[in-house]
Amino acid sequence: MKVWRCARGNRTNDDGHPHGALRFARMPLDNQGRAIEFGRTADDYDRHRPGFPAAFRQRLLEKRWALPGQRALDLGTGTGTVALSLAECGLDVVGIDPSEELLARARQRASTAGLKIRFERATAEDTQEAEGSFDVVAAGQCWWWFDSDRALAEARRVLTAEGRLIIASFCYVPTPGSVAALTEQLILEFNPSWGMAGLTGIFESHVRDLDRAGFDEVESVSWVEPVVFTHEGWRGRMRACNGVGAVLGAEDTARFDASLAELLASRFPEPLRIPHRVFIATGRG
Repeated sequence: MKVWRCARGNRTNDDGHPHGALRFARMPLDNQGRAIEFGRTADDYDRHRPGFPAAFRQRLLEKRWALPGQRALDLGTGTGTVALSLAECGLDVVGIDPSEELLARARQRASTAGLKIRFERATAEDTQEAEGSFDVVAAGQCWWWFDSDRALAEARRVLTAEGRLIIASFCYVPTPGSVAALTEQLILEFNPSWGMAGLTGIFESHVRDLDRAGFDEVESVSWVEPVVFTHEGWRGRMRACNGVGAVLGAEDTARFDASLAELLASRFPEPLRIPHRVFIATGRG
């Protein structure tokens, strides 16, 4: 069972002014009881973690899972990769996240892209948005950090009667002997209790969540695309991993990074082509 730490904080609007009542932001804990705080990795997260590929947007439009003019809520928006994708598809988007550090990057990304997206500090379990106000609720690369029962109930609350929940992931695939697999082995040397090594990027649990919450027309799709990294880029991507910079102290993170740099230099010439799997599970309310 997941455990969350509660941290009290003020919700603010896009210009940083107080908005609404005090709320409780829940942070997932790792197997040692340490808070997983991606805000600590905001610089690396923003610079080095790849967003969903263009084919993700294309699939949403082709399947009519997201349509121009619809209203969308992006849960756990992070630096805004899914929120920006939905806005680029022509949707009116709100993105929420408990980390103000990540939201600052998301706001900057939207501004640079010329996209009008409202970003708020809130959680998937308590969005603080109006009932029945969204046609689409999306969660990209974050569903496993939520209290799924509460997040499902909240998604149903804010969706319209025929609204759609989209749960998506974009994970590297650690095939045997690959740079991703050996990097995970290195993470386990520094963080032996890390529980997310060896994932294939196929999340049947997301489909089961939609089924048990009573969503209709539940379906899933997946495909693999390579992502090209430099050594520096892969090191930054892995410093931003939930098993590294989000939980380890600065000294251990630096030691991990130095070890990864040595591994890459000795075994894997640039550029690195690392397969990533897109997995989407979706259903209608």
